[in-house]
Amino acid sequence: MSEQTTATSLAELKNLVAGTPAAGEAAPVREAKRDQFGRAYATGRRKDAVARVWVKPGKGTVEINGKPASRYFARPVLRMLITQPFLVADRYQQFDVYCTVTGGGLSGQAGAVRHGISRALTNYEPELRGILKKAGFLTRDPRVVERKKYGKAKARRSFQFSKR
Repeated sequence: MSEQTTATSLAELKNLVAGTPAAGEAAPVREAKRDQFGRAYATGRRKDAVARVWVKPGKGTVEINGKPASRYFARPVLRMLITQPFLVADRYQQFDVYCTVTGGGLSGQAGAVRHGISRALTNYEPELRGILKKAGFLTRDPRVVERKKYGKAKARRSFQFSKR
């Protein structure tokens, strides 16, 4: 038979319903998820781009679709974007990254790689989750391109008006 508990305040009731630990109890400890090669895997998404990312300890090489990141992402802003999770977590050049990206444009792909790296780092080292979550790297950016409507030149732009 299950033990019955009585809540004396709304906060305790909320904790009981949500299944969260009370003030005296510790939060559940997350375990690292690694494969037989010592890699952590995660999927990152942004716009129409999907990135499959593998992270393992190494010298800091980043390989995207078989090319180094400096060649795949020529613009420095995009290269800066994919290194942000390592800088925030203070793990710069401590992990090798191998990823495959499909769909979208370069900007969306860079955002997908950043999202995937952040999720893979939390799978490798669960203690980093709080830091990366606070920086906003674990949240999937839901913004996508609005669809084109009929009778319009683009999603919202009307055709040019002509009086004659």
